Amino acid sequence: MTDRVRAVLITPTDTTLLMKRIRPGQDPYWVVVGGGVEDTDTNHEAALLREIREEIAGEADIVRLFHQMTNGRGETEYFYLARIQKWNFADRSGPEFERDDRGEYILDELPLTPEAIADVNLLPEEISAVLRKALEHGDLLAATHQP
Repeated sequence: MTDRVRAVLITPTDTTLLMKRIRPGQDPYWVVVGGGVEDTDTNHEAALLREIREEIAGEADIVRLFHQMTNGRGETEYFYLARIQKWNFADRSGPEFERDDRGEYILDELPLTPEAIADVNLLPEEISAVLRKALEHGDLLAATHQP
């Protein structure tokens, strides 16, 4: 089984970056940036920073582990809160972007509000619910601001 790491990326204007997926025969859905931990990654955080570089040519600061779950394939997924200062989707380099059979990847910047998250089909549903709940409590953004 592979561990997976994902980042709830918070921009300087307190929006979030999500990956919109468009695949043939499926309704569009959104995911947070991330992917599998590879044998060459020294730890989960290193894997996450690599995934952010590959998927959006971004540089982020990991704030903390936000949520952990087991997906339907039995993989453990670790969701981190991270602050991102710069990114350039045009310079992405992940291997998934080289394959024609994977559908479209569109970087989408959304307001970081419970309503905006509820308005998109963010998968997995569990992270959507956990994220909305944290936003409703109002402590999510405060936890990510540097003192």
